[in-house]
Amino acid sequence: MDQIDLVRSLKTKNDTKIVMFVADGLGGLPHEPGGKTELEAAKTPNLDALAAKSVQGGSIPVKPGISPGSGPGHLGLFGYDPLKFLIGRGALEATGIGLPLQEGDVAVRCNFCTIDADGKITDRRAGRIPTEESAPLAESLNAIKIPGVEVIVKPVKEHRFVVIFRGGDGLGGNVADTDPQATGVVPLDPVGADEASNKTAALAKQFVAEAKKMLKDEKKANCLTMRGFSAKPSIPSYDEVYGLKAGAIAVYPMYKGLASLVGMDILGEAQTLDEELEVLKQHWDDYDFFFIHFKYTDSSGEDGDFDAKVKRTEEFDAQIPKVLDLNPDVLIVTGDHSTPSFLASHSWHPVPTLLHSNCCRPDGHTVFGEATACRGGLGLFEAQYLMTLAMANAGRLQKYGA
Repeated sequence: MDQIDLVRSLKTKNDTKIVMFVADGLGGLPHEPGGKTELEAAKTPNLDALAAKSVQGGSIPVKPGISPGSGPGHLGLFGYDPLKFLIGRGALEATGIGLPLQEGDVAVRCNFCTIDADGKITDRRAGRIPTEESAPLAESLNAIKIPGVEVIVKPVKEHRFVVIFRGGDGLGGNVADTDPQATGVVPLDPVGADEASNKTAALAKQFVAEAKKMLKDEKKANCLTMRGFSAKPSIPSYDEVYGLKAGAIAVYPMYKGLASLVGMDILGEAQTLDEELEVLKQHWDDYDFFFIHFKYTDSSGEDGDFDAKVKRTEEFDAQIPKVLDLNPDVLIVTGDHSTPSFLASHSWHPVPTLLHSNCCRPDGHTVFGEATACRGGLGLFEAQYLMTLAMANAGRLQKYGA
């Protein structure tokens, strides 16, 4: 019996409320030996006060030493084994902007990028081009026609957009990314891992070639890279597994997409963290479980900006009282992975995780950070077990066995 089947067999309903408040990429590293991480350097009086009444630990998103993408990172938080339920970024982005996939579709998350005269990437995100500039460019790519397949292009946010290949003959989603994750080199060619995926790779190569012709005169977004090729996934819903009516509050479409794929309702159209907490308040009586997502701890970490990540962490901390005012039975504060500004990328480091309920065992820590999380009462644990801890603390799991 795997974890999903175990929880299905033990779940029980009551009127408790669970909140999972996620600061994307929360975990960090010091920039010098003996220094503080971004979380430790930030002024977080609300999280520190909560820590005194809570238990904390370090969650491992996938397995020790494995740096996860956002999809696997969130699937783990939601209680799904990220090695078993793998959802590509293309499917996440498409679903997040209201483009449900059909059987046979392959979706791709794309980034506008900037290349020089030699075709080498100078900026992987086209200067984080504003949405009002990038959206018309993405829409213009719908003019690309490839025989035998329908090509659908939709803008997402900033440098991101989605491409769906629909109606092809046996397309596969196992295609390698074309983003080399570096500047000063040319984008990679799409390469399939099997016959069906090779068909998709050939379509993608045609699409990129046509797009480059159309974008060649743009100063910033004059090329693109493709990531997360994926077909329509199959995954059991939150209600089916946990018996929870779940709602998701997020700004970025990819996280809405992931929440939607596991059966959460997408709540509101918030564009700021303040607005997200207002949406939470408005829907409080209607749901058992809330996932609230804050993106900018991750993006500042990816930019390698220690001070900006500290500031974003402080913005996140300032919202904790608004959550507590609603009196959730279980409150979890965590991230989907670590994004140390020291590395300017996702990393394998355990993520500081805090769990508060009226039946948790406070572990004596009075601050919340990486050092205390490593010594906390939850210890180091795989993120996929966080939901069983939440369910247990909410009184939503029956006893196992006689």
